Amino acid sequence: MLLVPALLLDAALGEPKWLWDRFPHPAVLMGRAVGFAEARLNRGGQRRLKGVVAMLGLGLGALALGWIIHAVPDGGVLEVIAAAILLAQRSLVQHVQAVGDALRLSLAGGRRAVSMIVGRDVAGLDEAGVSRAAIESAAENLSDGVIAPAFWFLVGGLPALVLYKVANTADSMIGHRTPRYEEFGWAAARFDDLLNLIPARLTALLIALTHGWLDPRPILRDAPLHRSPNAGWPEAAMAPVLGVALSGPRSYHGEMREFPWVWAEGRRDAGPDDIDAACGALWRVWGGMLGITLLLALF
Repeated sequence: MLLVPALLLDAALGEPKWLWDRFPHPAVLMGRAVGFAEARLNRGGQRRLKGVVAMLGLGLGALALGWIIHAVPDGGVLEVIAAAILLAQRSLVQHVQAVGDALRLSLAGGRRAVSMIVGRDVAGLDEAGVSRAAIESAAENLSDGVIAPAFWFLVGGLPALVLYKVANTADSMIGHRTPRYEEFGWAAARFDDLLNLIPARLTALLIALTHGWLDPRPILRDAPLHRSPNAGWPEAAMAPVLGVALSGPRSYHGEMREFPWVWAEGRRDAGPDDIDAACGALWRVWGGMLGITLLLALF
């Protein structure tokens, strides 16, 4: 039952700017912890082993923090607040919707807005490219920011949720295949992949079912095309329910990469209306997750 008010609280309030302008957000604190470990251990030899040790220490710290909050005898109030803070439904919708709103005013504005939520080069994106980038980010972050945290809270309470968020933060910071992080970030990347294995597929299922899409074949066909073992699943589900082709060629750090299309038979002229539809899909899936949580709580 604690997850129900947490989902509702996050949906209602999101990330209040007045609060996080005054205090560091827990995700920021997690990032500082990851940065602290990386700065002190990512040097010399045996970097993969050091990365394992760092991830083990971060994970145990996350479990301990979650358990301490859970143990406070307040009827679960702090747990609800903590879970709501670590969910990201409303803020995700706001960031994605901002891209569509800006794109309606100008292409330059759309590029600026989408640069806040994606890592690709945006200077050369046309309207369709900006729209696809926003929709892809919506699909992937729906899993990482909403469904996966909720799933792990259902599995193991607040300790499991905090553990997931620390692992996800570590992966986003050090889980890159670059000379600096290839070895040290290996454990963070693999652990994040493991924790997202079920939630990513659950997200794809929820996207499909909440839109009446009952044919799993295009999702099963296109999800493995993604370079990530998990991120492709929600993207492969979002593309057909919106009727647009996603992914495809894009540029990173000035280098064009020929990624395959997801739902290649879909439209390639995505625009602000499709971003609006993606935001609607985010709320549909959120409603589906809330419904599942209520059923589990009642029965």
